Amino acid sequence: MISEEHLYAIALRECSLIGDINFHKLVRTFGSAEEAWKTAKKEYNKADGIGRKTVADIGNEDYLKFAEKEIQFCEKNNIKIMLRHLNQLPYLLGECDDAPAVLYQKGKFDDSLQKISIVGTRNMTLYGKQFIGEFFEATKASKYISVSGLALGIDKEVHEQSIQYKIPTAAVLAHGFHMLYPSKNKKLSEKILEEGGALLTEFNSSRKPDRENFIQRNRIIAGLSPSTIVVETGFGGGSVSTAAFANDYNREVFALPGKITDPYSQGCNQLIFQNKASAISTIKDLMDSLGFNHSKEKVADLFSFSEISLQLTENQETVYECIKANPQVSLDDLAQMISMPSYKILPVILELELLGKVKSYSGRQFTVI
Repeated sequence: MISEEHLYAIALRECSLIGDINFHKLVRTFGSAEEAWKTAKKEYNKADGIGRKTVADIGNEDYLKFAEKEIQFCEKNNIKIMLRHLNQLPYLLGECDDAPAVLYQKGKFDDSLQKISIVGTRNMTLYGKQFIGEFFEATKASKYISVSGLALGIDKEVHEQSIQYKIPTAAVLAHGFHMLYPSKNKKLSEKILEEGGALLTEFNSSRKPDRENFIQRNRIIAGLSPSTIVVETGFGGGSVSTAAFANDYNREVFALPGKITDPYSQGCNQLIFQNKASAISTIKDLMDSLGFNHSKEKVADLFSFSEISLQLTENQETVYECIKANPQVSLDDLAQMISMPSYKILPVILELELLGKVKSYSGRQFTVI
């Protein structure tokens, strides 16, 4: 139900210096968006960190008129308006400090289901496509929602594979519902809704897909899920920002490693090397980490497995044996135990992760597999 509070919330959020964090401060101080709208301009000093300049736009009638039109647009197009301060956002997203004050939704989003965010480059390779196909094939019996950004490449493949395997999928947009970008994915967006999925955005119907919106959008992709999988990305790719947000929210991040010469694996390799993501070695291990209760049917490994024993180098053996004897040992403790500087240990740990011998956790802790 769309209430008066929704009207004032949209108007308040439209003010030029009222972002999501300032919005939250104001409604926490004054009790509601309506009260903030009516009194914050005079009593702004009650809110911590809010100055006169911040509240200068509050009370502008043009914003209320805009909010009225926005609500009419949403009612006409079956768009749900959710407010963070009324606890209407998906639970995990609502826990984030910078969660959107207002979130718009088309379609269905069952918040009781597990969510998994899967992102990557627009320039998907056969390697990335194969991984996504095998992942959805292996997890088809599990109940979860896939989350991505409806971009070309990896995102598009994630949504399409979800639909193929009857897994609900949610696409987070970087613009308002007055349009669909990229236009090539318009039919896909309609199919997502037809198949019981959802389209989500924090942007009102006047907002175009400006460049800065995509980074802002990525924090929602990360915030919706306890786990984010980065399939392929280059150095500085948009998916790296999604991983960064997920790390900030203390969520799990997984990355698909690749050859160091492949430009769209370099971002993933860097995330693994910097301990900002766990390396994916097999689909089965990934499913275990995600907590899927998969059947006893054989799950195909991402990389073929053989019984040939691996001959570790002297440094690899030293690091491996120390981690084996001290489960979840920290990097600092490991460096002290084997008398090797941490900057020399990290490349060895990356090699062991790629060999499927070691797994890293947040806080730079390690254990053997």
